[in-house]
Amino acid sequence: MVWPEKVLNFQQHIGGMSRLLLCGAMLCGSASAASSQENDVHHQDDKIERLHVTARRLDNARAALQPAVGATQTNFSRKVIEAIPGADNAPLTSVLLQAPGVTQDSYGQIHIRGDHNNVQFRLDGVALPEGVTVFGQALMTRFAHAMSLTTGVLPAQYGFKQAGVIDIQTKNGLSDEGGSLSVYGGSRDYGQAALQYGGHVGQWDGFITADAVHNRVGIENTTGQYNALHDLSTQYHLLGHLRYTLRPETRFSLTAGLSNAWYQLPNNPGQQHQFATPLFKTGTQWNQLSNGVDSSHLDEHQQEITDFAILSWQEDHEAFSMQTSAILRYSSMRYSPDLVGDLIYNGIAQQAARSVFSSGVQNDTTWRLGSAHTLRGGFQAYAERTVSKSDSIVYPLDDTGNILPQTKTVHDSSGKTGVLYGAYLQDEWRLTRRLTLNAGARFDGVEEYTHAHQLSPRVSLIWGPWKGGRFHMGYARYLTPPPFESVASNSLGLFANSSAAPANFQNDKVKAERDNYYDIGFIQQLLPGWHIGVDAYWKDAKNLIDEGQFGAPVILSAYNYRRGRVRGVELTSDYSVGPLSLYGNIAISRAMGKGLSSAQWNFDDDDLNYIHNHWVHLDHDQLLTASAGGSYSFFYKTQHPLQFSGTLVYGSGLRKDKESSTGNIPNGAHVPSYMTFNLGVVQSFKHQPWLGGHDMQLRVDVVNLFDHTYLLRDGSGIGVGAPQYGLRRSVMGGISFTL
Repeated sequence: MVWPEKVLNFQQHIGGMSRLLLCGAMLCGSASAASSQENDVHHQDDKIERLHVTARRLDNARAALQPAVGATQTNFSRKVIEAIPGADNAPLTSVLLQAPGVTQDSYGQIHIRGDHNNVQFRLDGVALPEGVTVFGQALMTRFAHAMSLTTGVLPAQYGFKQAGVIDIQTKNGLSDEGGSLSVYGGSRDYGQAALQYGGHVGQWDGFITADAVHNRVGIENTTGQYNALHDLSTQYHLLGHLRYTLRPETRFSLTAGLSNAWYQLPNNPGQQHQFATPLFKTGTQWNQLSNGVDSSHLDEHQQEITDFAILSWQEDHEAFSMQTSAILRYSSMRYSPDLVGDLIYNGIAQQAARSVFSSGVQNDTTWRLGSAHTLRGGFQAYAERTVSKSDSIVYPLDDTGNILPQTKTVHDSSGKTGVLYGAYLQDEWRLTRRLTLNAGARFDGVEEYTHAHQLSPRVSLIWGPWKGGRFHMGYARYLTPPPFESVASNSLGLFANSSAAPANFQNDKVKAERDNYYDIGFIQQLLPGWHIGVDAYWKDAKNLIDEGQFGAPVILSAYNYRRGRVRGVELTSDYSVGPLSLYGNIAISRAMGKGLSSAQWNFDDDDLNYIHNHWVHLDHDQLLTASAGGSYSFFYKTQHPLQFSGTLVYGSGLRKDKESSTGNIPNGAHVPSYMTFNLGVVQSFKHQPWLGGHDMQLRVDVVNLFDHTYLLRDGSGIGVGAPQYGLRRSVMGGISFTL
């Protein structure tokens, strides 16, 4: 290595002919080739490094377009996600349940700060329109490089769904380069195969992941038994992300995904027949198809499909940043009844389908006007088309109101096209080094089943009086459109004089919710890696939106309480140093509503009258919610770390009806409290020669370690269809290899 350098120095003095004499053609050719190859390698390394630096800068600029100034934010890094039992194999809800104020419900749903389904999902800052899925999750945990949950007084860039904003930073071909193949499974025939790969070529980078899931725990069990009856589920997911960096200031990206899932609806044995065995007409004859169906043998199914695509253009300059995106989303749901069984137990066998197609555009722009002011502005607009179809078999009534066993078919279909739009402008004003005022306004409008618009001021004050401490307080005005896909538009008159006739025919349109929202909080770093925080919030609502299941199809329908109020306090703490991470959250919440201002036909007269005159708990109200967990990695500085992790979830119980001396009180009581523990053990092998330099990971997870039998729902309460129990103990294992 030294000798060629001396020769090259000597060449500078004797010229090209002496170079041939000293080195010889063969030697110099070899040295020249080696030098050229080395230069190529350095050039390629520099190019890749510049690409990484550019990608990180653009990612940071994109995040700065929508900062959580004045709001409360919980962040889940890739390290945090991998420390949760199940990690990428767990659903997103398992990750989110570790955040303060997030309540577990049936059908895999969550509630944030006492709201029902008022949750906004974003991918790399771009909001996804709402879909109609109930059971399935179109977004997978393994697609997330990191994610965050933002609550409280949201800055003006967040509109429409405002109880919580879940922003997923997707994996990409630069930060998550390479591929892996994994297999995961265990209790109740659970099996999951997953493949993911990320890489880059030139100015392109991309990431794709796909999985297939098959199990017998698709929906919560209706009994406390270890295995549910009729609970098979098959699901497929595919998500991809492709980016092209045109120049250091400009990037284009495409994110797309699809989800297709089939579910059997679990049976609830021991139910009593409510109606006579039906007669069906064949030609001119009325025939009885069955002598009766046991409720443990019903065969009901539901299919849910979601497809989406997001195309984004990002610019980042010294004083100006912008991202503009075009969005498409289609989702559909189909329910297939047990023809005879649904009639015998419910008086209606309804084959139902709903779909919604959304297209829209979103823009977020930032202008940096010196060190004191940062202006942000943008807009969102969506056009949506929802279609609802049903074919229902019911019993007719005779002239005296008695139910006849002969059946009739009722066809109902409807469609509606509507638009949502919003625009905002705000200023992040640094009053002093420690004091910041974030003030702005947002104008939103909805032209769907309801017509509403509102100018909504947002203001937050953030104060850091000392090192490691921060106070925030703020006020926001919100306009929340009703979920377009969940507004039932049934032609109630079609079901008059039948076993499916509603209790009343009052059906006022579902309205937009209008809120005054207040939040105040404090967070302090006590020691390096250790933080504690407290946050209090209250919301006063007009036409508070709620949703429920009314009828056999598990399709949610929206309705309004005339007034609503939600109050709560959250306490949080986390500690992370080296191989040890710990966290804990406690949230106290109370969510109430009074009077019904829409979709009254879903309620009987007694409930309507009671709710009209009394404040009632929302069905998803839970007084106390807590979560805690931690992880520790042994040998974490070696190539074979061993990680132990655990999580805890506590709930004081969702609502149920209460029987009293004066009659039934809707949502007047709660189901028993519960506490569950999950454990995970992961052994990793990194860059092992016996694996050809690849990585391998072995994992074992135990869900509900102590096999606690607990109720999420008991089948009573407003908009609650059937009992649902939490998952019993499940032991899972998996193995993954890097490719």
